[in-house]
Amino acid sequence: MKDHSQIVAIGGGTGLSTMLRGLKRHTDRITAIVTVADDGGGSGILRQEMGMLPPGDIRNCITALSNAEPMMRDLLGYRFSEGGLAGQSFGNLFLAALNEVTGSFYQAVRYLSNILNITGRVLPVTVEDIRLEAEFENGVCVLGESRIFEAKKEQDSPIKRVRLIPEYPCALEESLDAIENADLLVLGPGSLYTSILPNLLVSGVVGAINRSNAKKIYVCNIMTQEGETEGYTAFDHVKALFDHAGCKLFDHCLVNETPIGKELLEKYEKEAAEAIVVDSERFDAAGVTLHYAPLASDDKRYARHDPELLAEALMKLMEE
Repeated sequence: MKDHSQIVAIGGGTGLSTMLRGLKRHTDRITAIVTVADDGGGSGILRQEMGMLPPGDIRNCITALSNAEPMMRDLLGYRFSEGGLAGQSFGNLFLAALNEVTGSFYQAVRYLSNILNITGRVLPVTVEDIRLEAEFENGVCVLGESRIFEAKKEQDSPIKRVRLIPEYPCALEESLDAIENADLLVLGPGSLYTSILPNLLVSGVVGAINRSNAKKIYVCNIMTQEGETEGYTAFDHVKALFDHAGCKLFDHCLVNETPIGKELLEKYEKEAAEAIVVDSERFDAAGVTLHYAPLASDDKRYARHDPELLAEALMKLMEE
């Protein structure tokens, strides 16, 4: 029997879609609120050439919650390898076509969600045309989500903060309503500065989180991320979230306790990434409760969350 509590997940990228695949087995009342600050890859091309919001993260979340035939899901994820469409996914093109036909990105997302008979809802955090800007500790700023990775390596300087251009765009009202009425509110997992934080910089989102009576949980990443969070501890992630929000957003943090294999760690070391250290004393000082669970998948190629293990841990926390 599925749980009927309202679960709202905020983020973007691979982390959010991975979590959604697990959660949909436990509840049919999921709302995914997704960043639209992406400007790289196929999404960036469509954004530049068609003036639409980036479809990639939205498409991945819709596919994760889909109950359509496997062939339809495969079709949406199909990526062209040759010609002028090389690197572009069919799902992105489908959303682009729906955007043109309906004249609205929001309506395009709704139509695709209906076509794929998804569990729950997928909502953009805003429908305004936004860009992400990063400021480094050395004072240099770079505009564009896709440029942050390389710029950080070039500057060899930590990210000080990120902001949206234009600053404080209006949130989609439906997204704010979902946050305020949630029973469980989940931030992460995902890229700290480019997938999670852009959502919190949209006007009204932090206020809605603070007004919500939901249990609020941050799911910490398993590894640090090259080009964003090299050297970060678990609480460094939390501090960045609190600093950008200007308040204590949540009282709970879920972290992985499954050891990462030596060969996988060595692979990540080549990318200047490592298993995140959980500095529990800083959590205690901040009044944030740590929860440990075996969350890592048995994938030998990547240190990622297992969808089912993560979903089970979140459902257990909600019931406590």
